[in-house]
Amino acid sequence: MSPTPNLAAFLAPPAPERLPLPAAAHPAPGVRLLRGVPYAYRAGLRPLELDLWLPDETHRRPLPVVLYLHGGGWRAGTRADMGPRLRHWSPSPFARLAQAGFAVASVDYRLSGEAIYPAQLDDATAALEWLHARADELGLDTRRTLSWGESAGAHLAALLALTTSMSGCVVWYGPTDLTTLPGQCPPGTYDASDPATREALLIGAALSNVPELARAASPVAHAHASAPPFLILHGTEDSLIPSTQGTQLAATLCQLGVHADFRSVPGADHGWAGLTDDEVERCFSASVDFAHACTTPH
Repeated sequence: MSPTPNLAAFLAPPAPERLPLPAAAHPAPGVRLLRGVPYAYRAGLRPLELDLWLPDETHRRPLPVVLYLHGGGWRAGTRADMGPRLRHWSPSPFARLAQAGFAVASVDYRLSGEAIYPAQLDDATAALEWLHARADELGLDTRRTLSWGESAGAHLAALLALTTSMSGCVVWYGPTDLTTLPGQCPPGTYDASDPATREALLIGAALSNVPELARAASPVAHAHASAPPFLILHGTEDSLIPSTQGTQLAATLCQLGVHADFRSVPGADHGWAGLTDDEVERCFSASVDFAHACTTPH
């Protein structure tokens, strides 16, 4: 056997954009699912993967794209989940989006127990770059990409939409300003000096100790006049992330001349707890309608 001139290069994993795609499953009528597609490698960590939900070949190509980011307080969660109230849906919400004509990339990202911010945003950006690299192969129009997330994933979806080129963003009950969040919570329920809050674990220190890092990790700090349209849905009874976080992002964007549609959801706690099934369905349908409006060529 001849010697290998560069062993490190020889042993390195292949670039994700050149890996063969997995065989498609068919979890619902008119839907193809490419499950567990690696989109990035990080040293010392599992491959980062996404699930790609696609409509069948009867839909017109190229397809608009929804890049979805799951919740879980940046500490937990799974790319297979659009929140606790939608887990029982059959077809799943991702399958429904594919049936509506979208390609949906539901993305893993490093959790805060694995890496602190901005690793999570770096991962979401890498997933978007992977989609761009394979757009022709998959029949995607990544110029028409919308980010969507719930809770912690909504925070990341907003950051992604504000730091890259996107067509729109759907924010479901997400934190938008880590510097004002403690003061917006009911008195005595949030300690900004606690290094064990979800937000502190995300940025690596108690919020009160590193206000500049908390600000840098906040979507409101990245708002700009060229931002895409936003749809922000937030429950009036949210006991984890006050709805004032949603109104704050909407107000910041509107002051810059950006279309930001804030919709208060009466009676809803975090994760759409407290809503009827029909009310959850209306939140989803409104978001799908917004996604269509943002990604339809004019």
